[in-house]
Amino acid sequence: MSQPDPGNRPEQGPQPPWGTQPQWGAQPQWGAQPQWGAQPQWGAPQYPGQSWGAPIDPRWPAGGPPPYGQPRYVAPPKPGIVPLRPLFFGEIMDGAFQTIRRNAKTMFGSALIVQAISGALSEVAALGMLGMVQPPVGGFTSQDEAMRYLGPVFGATAGIMGISLLTLVLAAILQGVMAIPVARSALNRPTGFKQMWSLARSRLWPLVGFAFLLLAGSLLFLVVVFLLAALILTALGPLGVLLLLPLGFGAAVVYAWIYTKLLVAPAAITIEELGVFAGLRRSWTLTSRNWWRIFGITLLVFFMVNVIGQVIQIPLGLASSGITSVFAPHAGASQVTTTAIVLAVVSLVVGVLVSAVGFAFQTSVAALIYMDLRMRRDGLDVELLRLLETGEDPDGVPGRRRARQAGAQPWPPNTAQGFPRG
Repeated sequence: MSQPDPGNRPEQGPQPPWGTQPQWGAQPQWGAQPQWGAQPQWGAPQYPGQSWGAPIDPRWPAGGPPPYGQPRYVAPPKPGIVPLRPLFFGEIMDGAFQTIRRNAKTMFGSALIVQAISGALSEVAALGMLGMVQPPVGGFTSQDEAMRYLGPVFGATAGIMGISLLTLVLAAILQGVMAIPVARSALNRPTGFKQMWSLARSRLWPLVGFAFLLLAGSLLFLVVVFLLAALILTALGPLGVLLLLPLGFGAAVVYAWIYTKLLVAPAAITIEELGVFAGLRRSWTLTSRNWWRIFGITLLVFFMVNVIGQVIQIPLGLASSGITSVFAPHAGASQVTTTAIVLAVVSLVVGVLVSAVGFAFQTSVAALIYMDLRMRRDGLDVELLRLLETGEDPDGVPGRRRARQAGAQPWPPNTAQGFPRG
């Protein structure tokens, strides 16, 4: 058997002849090797404007592709108080402050009117209680004596409750009206006091209906809780007191849950031009799957406003007692009454100012929560971008139905811009 020829292997191809092997003299010289202080020249840069020896500039030149083939990140625009995308907690807080700063006369002026009315009425009721007859030490000797004392007490208590309910109604109406400058500030459109009320004119009656429905619901809720407590005490006697604590806690939880679910109803009624019940359903839908987040933001803002208000009011109260004891240590009854009235007026003015700022801030936060929910669920940020680019309806309210119907583009889907919705 013959052996295969080692110089002819068809399955591997012919071997190169020995005479064509590279010579030792053709090897690269040591001097041609790359030096330690220089980068190896692997070839021309892949992208225009790029050099191997220069440091990478994070601001990649316009017109050239980004490094490593990654898509270039473009931050969402922020023409106004917040960026046009779903919002974070810090952006909601900052946007509320920016709204008050850019629309100071509109936001603070409207809140000041409501707080001044409620504060003045509350102070009148409080001063009226100061002049009431003190109860006798040994108790009432007759029914007429008891009625002479308890009548003004019940009247003052009813007056204070009525003032609180009136404040609730005015606050609910004003919360919807003040959502207009917040929505316009998202596109850096300032809103005057007269312009805000002009834009909200057609929504006042639905807001009034919502306010009285909220008032009726709150009263019904309190009556039910009171009746349950009365039935428990009647059936169990003193042992029923042990059940009042969990009853009160459960009632507070239910009230907080319903209040959070209906938080953005005034803004929905005003901006989307909805009816009373449609606004309630809209708020209930928007707040689904976001209840804990909304409740946490609202609770934190509530504590912030009240703590700041108390920090301002406590030194004023201490100063009031100090002024009375220093300047009029042996004053008569008339002087004490005059001093008390003057200090009450000063405290009222300071309290109204602080309450107006706090109410404007809370209202702005609620309106920004509404806009954030619509950005997450309805793609409102895309609609705002379209209005920003086209400049359409500069004197209207961004997000209203008329503005959406005027455009040719349909309402955007939930996955627009790649941001997580819901």
